[in-house]
Amino acid sequence: MNIIEQFGDVPKLETEHLVLRKITLDDAEEMYLYASNEEVTRYVTWDTHSSISGTIEFINSFLPKYDAPWGIELKENGKFIGTVHFVWWHPEHNSAEIGYVLSKEYWSKGLITEAARAIISFGFESMNLVRIQARCFLENKGSERVMEKLGMSFEGINRKVLYVKGEHKDLKMYSILKLIDNHCV
Repeated sequence: MNIIEQFGDVPKLETEHLVLRKITLDDAEEMYLYASNEEVTRYVTWDTHSSISGTIEFINSFLPKYDAPWGIELKENGKFIGTVHFVWWHPEHNSAEIGYVLSKEYWSKGLITEAARAIISFGFESMNLVRIQARCFLENKGSERVMEKLGMSFEGINRKVLYVKGEHKDLKMYSILKLIDNHCV
């Protein structure tokens, strides 16, 4: 099961500064602007985009593999600046994993934390999740800080768990559990 099967479409979510919404082909140009930046793609599993047509292909083929991809749009000007998503969702286990990517020009402004916090809340409140996890490459200090700001706990290192971009990568694992009456479920 994925988000679309459960909810009919990717639900629109709003935060103080952001609108999280379905990604469309209209986002291709703005996505290409950050997805073609090697600094941005350094710690993601997909390759740096080399053309707008590659970004269109990414939107059409790669993004639907995620259980729930949201586009991140700035409320103030409608600019598409990144994505936040459930990489996978296992309803039978009440668990999911989140991932995110943001245009470099918006790093260190708290926006990805704001976006991820919104989908974590959605996951606990609307998807009946008990556990939400996130992983990052060992070197990705920015993503690690985001997970800590989200209140996630470090669980350990998954050694050589992912083969990506020609090498086996170690990943740091973080998670957060649903609280009910200040107790974990």
